[in-house]
Amino acid sequence: MTTTRRFPAEWEPQSMVQFTFPHADSDWAELLEEVTPCFVACVEAVSRFQKVLVVADDRKRVEGLLAHLPAERVQIIVCPSNDTWARDHGAITVIEDGRPLLLDFIFNGWGLKFAANRDNLITRTLHTWGIFGKTPMQQMRMVLEGGALETDGQGTLLSTTECLLSPNRNPHLSLAETEAELTLQLGVDRFLWLDNGFLAGDDTDSHIDTLARFCSPDTIAYVRCTDETDEHYTELKLMEQELQSFRTREGKPYNLVPLPWPTTCFAEDGHRLPATYANFLIINEAVLVPTYGVPEDGLALGIIQNCFPNREIIGIDCRLLIEQHGSLHCISMQYPAFVS
Repeated sequence: MTTTRRFPAEWEPQSMVQFTFPHADSDWAELLEEVTPCFVACVEAVSRFQKVLVVADDRKRVEGLLAHLPAERVQIIVCPSNDTWARDHGAITVIEDGRPLLLDFIFNGWGLKFAANRDNLITRTLHTWGIFGKTPMQQMRMVLEGGALETDGQGTLLSTTECLLSPNRNPHLSLAETEAELTLQLGVDRFLWLDNGFLAGDDTDSHIDTLARFCSPDTIAYVRCTDETDEHYTELKLMEQELQSFRTREGKPYNLVPLPWPTTCFAEDGHRLPATYANFLIINEAVLVPTYGVPEDGLALGIIQNCFPNREIIGIDCRLLIEQHGSLHCISMQYPAFVS
């Protein structure tokens, strides 16, 4: 199927990154003071390189938190939200005829698990208010989250069947029909489907951005568990074998980079939290990497530095973020150049 659309890779030039700040009327209520510094640290790091769009419930509160940052780099917009996962309620941007186009897919709380009525309206509200300038937006009828999508920017999409074929997302679409819709809307023409891989404590039905990430058109970083006694071992071993079977458009095996398996993190009630180093965010000239206060943090930073030798690697303490079962990439959404 021919198309004029292209789904850009995350490492391509960006105009800004969106964060939706936590507030008292969200699942962060009990941890609001503790988790807020993580969001502030993310905005600080990104604002060194590019503009940051902050969706907030209270302008005065968030302005106070970010007052030390250059005003020309941080734009605060007051807009109602359910939660903070901008990766999944933010617009997905494609390039059509050389210009950015915002696609506002339906966000239904990861398959109707959580309320998302306010989050689902954020993108169209921001667009109506002119926050994206003259960038056009298309309202979509498909349920789709940004965390479910990885692309090389050259027409290849990496994702998981567990998420994209979830019965509570688009039950009317088969795998072939899902591919056809994604080809039409995103301009992708190659699909790499993972049938295995999960993280305990994850609410997303195995979002790809917690498991495997493109670092370049021929390099994929992925989580690997080497502990045979761990509940993840078999699934992630099968996922690794799937990745090894994938080929580039030129028919070559991918350069696969295993990421460290972090020391297990637990919530106070004893359930396991989904810590993963795959949930990094690529921005202009840098990569923000989640850390969890465990011994493997330094090794992960070094490995990701090798994947992005020309970018600064910035560790962000995300131990509190995983208390709500997401991490750094999950709370962010980048917008390509010329979206403003």
